[in-house]
Amino acid sequence: MPWTEDSGLFGDKSHNYRMRITVIEHEAAAGLGFFAEWLAGTGAACEIVRPYLGETVPEHAADGLIVLGGEAAAWQDEDYPWLPATRELLRRAVADGVPTLGICLGAQLLTLACGGTVERGDLGLEIGACRISPLPAADGDPLFDGLLDGAEPAVAVQYHGDAMTRLPAGAVPLATGEIYPNQAYRLGERAWAVQFHPEATPEIFLDWTNGSADHLTAQGHPVEELNTRVKAAETRLTATWKPLAERFAAVVANS
Repeated sequence: MPWTEDSGLFGDKSHNYRMRITVIEHEAAAGLGFFAEWLAGTGAACEIVRPYLGETVPEHAADGLIVLGGEAAAWQDEDYPWLPATRELLRRAVADGVPTLGICLGAQLLTLACGGTVERGDLGLEIGACRISPLPAADGDPLFDGLLDGAEPAVAVQYHGDAMTRLPAGAVPLATGEIYPNQAYRLGERAWAVQFHPEATPEIFLDWTNGSADHLTAQGHPVEELNTRVKAAETRLTATWKPLAERFAAVVANS
């Protein structure tokens, strides 16, 4: 249902206003997942752009911007010709102060767009339900404050082989991991990048692993075990990342 002024999260807008979030989806298998329900619960209208189906990446985002993940490398423009326009959209959103969230590939595109470096990861694929740890700057951050400080270690779904090896100038690191250190950062006041997949449901992860099971097995990744661990972590995933989605919507609504 639509948010209201007395909701506690979205108090600065009128009752009739419905925030619009532009979503760039790079492939059908990497959609909004959990975020579709979580954002709808805040009253947000997600306007999904699917450039892999020929839809045009807009020059400007709506009230907010989410760029999702995908199998592309962030620099692979010849194979994914919409990536330059997506990087420019991200650059412009950061410059204009539009609330922005880059997820996995989206985070890497944001990093490149704003002057950082993304490379093939030296330690190979990071995959499964992996620990995410807060850094000092997470305290007081609009999205991450207290989010990773529970009694149990926080976990997030991972599936990436590229890494953000140098963050953009001025980026504030917010979270780290056991394999690749740059797991989340804030750029400016309203842009965030997360290397992991807070939106991914166990069903989405199962689809990813089943689609590349032979390749993963050949690399020494136990597919059935990975799937089982992600499914077992579902309650923890929801408890941790639903508040992040809701907090992002709050930033959008109050911007």
